Amino acid sequence: MDYILQTQHLRKTYGKFVALDDLTLNIPKGAIYGMVGRNGAGKTTLIRVITGLNSPTKGEYSLFGVKHTDAKILEVRRKTGAVVETPSLHPDMTARDNLIQQTLALGIPKDNIDNILKLVGLANTGKKKAKNFSLGMRQRLGVAFSLVGDPEFLVLDEPINGLDPQGIMEVREMILRLNREKGITILISSHILDELSRLATHYGFVERGRVIKEMSAEELEIACRTAVHVNVNDTNILAEVLRGMGLEHRIYSPNEADIFSPVQVTPLVLALNEKNCFVNSMTERHESLESYFMGLVGGVRNV
Repeated sequence: MDYILQTQHLRKTYGKFVALDDLTLNIPKGAIYGMVGRNGAGKTTLIRVITGLNSPTKGEYSLFGVKHTDAKILEVRRKTGAVVETPSLHPDMTARDNLIQQTLALGIPKDNIDNILKLVGLANTGKKKAKNFSLGMRQRLGVAFSLVGDPEFLVLDEPINGLDPQGIMEVREMILRLNREKGITILISSHILDELSRLATHYGFVERGRVIKEMSAEELEIACRTAVHVNVNDTNILAEVLRGMGLEHRIYSPNEADIFSPVQVTPLVLALNEKNCFVNSMTERHESLESYFMGLVGGVRNV
């Protein structure tokens, strides 16, 4: 398999704080790679290392097959686009004029601007100024900035954070279009896991500065189990009863839980009623990306 980015034993520290710890990562060429992790897990630090905003303390990584210690790293970075922080737009300029300014700043020909605007869904904004754009439009213009160098690899840190449903849909369609029509490999970090599951072809699960698991979307589909999702008035009592029955389960909140073992509904409901725990609903569902991740890192009570 061809990889666009690989890291080995990567480590990054800030004083005594270890942000990345012996981290290994493999992003296949052509993938939409979803990086999943809790706040503080090291996702943004890793992205800043990849995009050159930070340097690793030790370890190595290769981008397009070139190790970061090689003098050619500056050359291959030109193949990488990134939206890591809020893009600096010119509020009184149109989308097209913003891109012209970006090409001038980078010394890049401006003959591809119209194609880029079409790719990000901003071709018809005309004379509308950036200051009057919606948040989703500004986010897509930020991505357009990263495309002026015709990158093969695009890094997006929380690209749908704060967007309304329409903005999320527009950014999702743009990402899929960039991947499918342009063949751009995309790394996405997002805490909105339901949306990430609609995009990603591969996943990396990050916890405490390490990638603890990598898998394809197909492998995740196989790993995610069918569960009975239960809503009750007290999951403490539910957990006690399920333990007594020897049933595997996961508690998500004071009212919600998943039961992964085969369960006989009537005996369970009767046992709960005896302890004044009442079932509001029971539904069968496929384990989600979120529940799989939380089970993987132990982020919810599994009692």
